[in-house]
Amino acid sequence: MCTLITGGKIITMADPLYAQAVVVENGRIAAVGNEKELINTYHPQKKLDLNGAVVIPAFIDAHSHFTQTAYALLQADLSGVSNMQEISQKIAGFINENHIKPGEWILARNYDHNLFSEKKNPALPEIDQICPENPLVIQHKSGHMGLFNTPALNALGVTENTVSPPGGKIELQNGKLTGYMEENAFFEYLKKTPQPPAEKIKKALSDAQKKYASYGIATVQDGMAVKEMLPLYRSLTDCNSLFVDLVAYCDVAALNFAENEMPDTIMNYTHRFKIGGIKIFLDGSPQGRTAWMKTPYRGGEAYYGTPTMCEEDVYAAMKTAAQKQVQILAHCNGDAACEQFLNCLERAEHEYPVLKDLRPVMIHAQFITEDQVRRAAELGVVLSFFSAHVYHWGDVHIENFGFSRASEISPAAWAEKYGVPFTMHQDSPVIEPDMIETLWCAANRKTKNGRLLGAHQKISVLRALKAVTSGTAYQYFEGNKKGTIEPGKTADLTVLSADPLTTAPADLRKIQVLKTIKNGSVIYENNRDKQ
Repeated sequence: MCTLITGGKIITMADPLYAQAVVVENGRIAAVGNEKELINTYHPQKKLDLNGAVVIPAFIDAHSHFTQTAYALLQADLSGVSNMQEISQKIAGFINENHIKPGEWILARNYDHNLFSEKKNPALPEIDQICPENPLVIQHKSGHMGLFNTPALNALGVTENTVSPPGGKIELQNGKLTGYMEENAFFEYLKKTPQPPAEKIKKALSDAQKKYASYGIATVQDGMAVKEMLPLYRSLTDCNSLFVDLVAYCDVAALNFAENEMPDTIMNYTHRFKIGGIKIFLDGSPQGRTAWMKTPYRGGEAYYGTPTMCEEDVYAAMKTAAQKQVQILAHCNGDAACEQFLNCLERAEHEYPVLKDLRPVMIHAQFITEDQVRRAAELGVVLSFFSAHVYHWGDVHIENFGFSRASEISPAAWAEKYGVPFTMHQDSPVIEPDMIETLWCAANRKTKNGRLLGAHQKISVLRALKAVTSGTAYQYFEGNKKGTIEPGKTADLTVLSADPLTTAPADLRKIQVLKTIKNGSVIYENNRDKQ
């Protein structure tokens, strides 16, 4: 089937930047150019009339957690709650709606202590009052910490004598459990909670794909795959259940297991799934005050956040990536974590020069310094910024670090200055995978309270758009297939209600995703009225 797409603007993200029409054939872009010439040459059997809308290359998710985004659909959503009464009401509603019986586990997410007037986590007795007959886990919006009630702690075998794992914390006050855990401790015990029924998981995985597609995304990342998740991926490929491309990054143990159990997926798509390489965590979250900083957080005693890996373990992961010829992604929020990553990479690249060719990625890079950006350029690092942090937590960062330091989070302008390849992401399910909002954030850098945070780090809308299309295709080694609208490339396209390049930056968030097209087929269509 040969389809002509015309009747609006085509933003190719290539040269020339705009085109009049595009021809799609057998899931690929056959030609781009003048409408009459394409009709005469290709005689298309079908026409997609844009009615004045705008086509861009489909957005590519540079970093998120697909499986967690799916599981989040099965959990109580505490977004926006600002006191214990609201938490209790939300969870009570979740229990009633889902007919949860006494003794069954309840998982909730998107709680953010920064919204509470006292900006503190609730005490264990308060948590225990929410649902005393059910084990309860409440995950912080950052994903890096959470709260367990007493039935959950008992079921998991956590006591006052339980030793916190390296890079994690099981909090005690006066020798008693508070129910709070962070980083590796939280991750370890969260993994031990029971899984939802298989049918619910299957539906959630489908619904998560629909969610990403509704934001114009056709390629998605699962940014931390552990061994226990591999059977889930195998079921997706065996049943051919994916309608978006999914790229997973594993811890070293999971990668070793996948090489034996799923060798066809290593750096290669099999039924739309591939394993892209290794993922490591070097610190936590700045809004949760666990990002590892060189200078202390403001307020109270000198506190620098939480390093989660020792230098030798970071180096060992890089060595493994080099030996296996796979890419490595490293979560680094604080400047101390960024420094550790760059120091280890410099050492590793000296011994294994291939690492530079494998395009190591620093995920988030929130508080990377200008000098570190320059070093990243020298070491061949791709920086992937969580630019929407400026809006969602910019005001919190001002409190934690002061206005000057907070103004330099997600420093895309520095990356542009030093020629560092960079992308942008949403880290879903931390926030919705809203690429349009991310464009708005990068171009405007406004906080929720309306403060301009780092005008010198603004970038143009064109440069921001590149970061979520062709730039991310480069990050994934898929620049020859995706990211621009050019002949021979995959027909992954997003239809927008307006041209982001001619829309006033302040109005970018008004743009709607009208359609998402994957390999020439529509996987999402917005039936709402166009603006």
